[in-house]
Amino acid sequence: MKDIHSYWAFLVIFTVALGAVNAIAGVLTKKDFGNKDFKVNLFGLIATHTQFMFGAILFFMSDKVLWFRDNVDVGLIMKTSSLRLYNVEHPFLMIVAAILVTIGYSKHKKKLISAPKFKTIAIFYSLALIAMLLMIPWKAWLF
Repeated sequence: MKDIHSYWAFLVIFTVALGAVNAIAGVLTKKDFGNKDFKVNLFGLIATHTQFMFGAILFFMSDKVLWFRDNVDVGLIMKTSSLRLYNVEHPFLMIVAAILVTIGYSKHKKKLISAPKFKTIAIFYSLALIAMLLMIPWKAWLF
């Protein structure tokens, strides 16, 4: 499950970044919002939700997550940066990122004009991408 979660993250980052860049380009060029733009955003949403599902399963299975063990020492979790990352920071900010993608996707569908559609996606997908990039455990992920 850890490998799936790690490799799927590349797809999530790519699709959310693609959605954000496409939306920023749409705002700057003032182009019409088309079917391709809708699909790019939808793929970002699907990839993010799938990754969230993998992460939620991993959260309950991982040996790095201590919340579900007897005699959990919360003080130790909060004092130890690697434990805090896997038990609190990474899950929390990734949930925030998934929520941002979901809100952006949902709000853009309600807009009737291209410019607000692109602007909504640009804001929410960019914020989600920043949250994702901030909380990826880079040392464990790349080495």
